[in-house]
Amino acid sequence: MIKQKEIILRGKKRGFHLITDEIISQLPELPEYGLLHLFIKHTSAALTINENADPDVRYDMENIFNKMIPDGAAYYTHRLEGKDDMPAHAKSTMIGASITIPITNRRLNMGVWQGIYLCEFRDYPSSRHIIATITGE
Repeated sequence: MIKQKEIILRGKKRGFHLITDEIISQLPELPEYGLLHLFIKHTSAALTINENADPDVRYDMENIFNKMIPDGAAYYTHRLEGKDDMPAHAKSTMIGASITIPITNRRLNMGVWQGIYLCEFRDYPSSRHIIATITGE
């Protein structure tokens, strides 16, 4: 069995956002066992799995990435869409456009402290499109 659905997330401000519940609420019924693959259709945002309990982790992740890849650096040549555009592309490449999560007993099989993050790297919120592909039986 293979199911696929496009999930549209409302625009979120720049930062690392816990979206586990938002994703789960839009999924069709999950199989007994299988995999959920999530792919974000953007080059200035990313998906990852990380701490789901302490919001300080999301705040710290934002600070770490902003220090590693600053906005408006003089050495950027791609400046078409503003000072946050090229850094957003670099950050997206570092984290990645997709994640895969096992499904067990019709539930996502993540650790107790794991959650799905939308990593939003642009200053101005815009909706984000995620393709959810479910395989299993």
